[in-house]
Amino acid sequence: MEEKLEKLYNECINELASIGINVLNEDFGNIDIKIAKRNSSRYGCCKQEEPDKNFYHFEKRKYRNVKVYDKFKIHHIEICRWVMELNDNIIKNTIIHEIIHCFPYCNNHGKIFKSYAKIINEKLNYNITRLGNKKEDFEKSNVEYKENLPIYNYKIICKNCGQVFYRKRLQKNFLRKYRCGKCSGKFDIFRGVYDGKKVSSKT
Repeated sequence: MEEKLEKLYNECINELASIGINVLNEDFGNIDIKIAKRNSSRYGCCKQEEPDKNFYHFEKRKYRNVKVYDKFKIHHIEICRWVMELNDNIIKNTIIHEIIHCFPYCNNHGKIFKSYAKIINEKLNYNITRLGNKKEDFEKSNVEYKENLPIYNYKIICKNCGQVFYRKRLQKNFLRKYRCGKCSGKFDIFRGVYDGKKVSSKT
């Protein structure tokens, strides 16, 4: 999956270069991309480091002015695992959306972000918007859409009575601290991707 993501990312970089947007230019900083570790309902995100202290503005938040940086030297793009099940053009649409966030003054969905999205949509036939339409994208990809189901990272099974439950996160030393509420048995933990329909299952 990581290999597929890297391949599609490079295709996006080349397509952007074909319309005069050279993402490898130093002005954009260093960009890396990977599959997000945590499951989320969002398509992806762009995390920034090392702000360029020459580019900033102030925003009024409640009763104080907050300094907000507009340009960063390092960008970490993360694409959610479920997105990688969709059609390549939808994955690439997501990648380019996050790449735009790497541009100076685009660390939001404001006017400059929208102007870049408009140019790219017109010249490269993408559909970059502020928010994606999850149900529509699943239908286009012929993938079953599971609406509003929570996603869990851990499946926990009692070794004694077989009770099953799921958690998004686990506390440190969970196995040492907790026992089954029904029989006081010890647990087995399985890490994976579990959706809400499986919560009531028994093993």
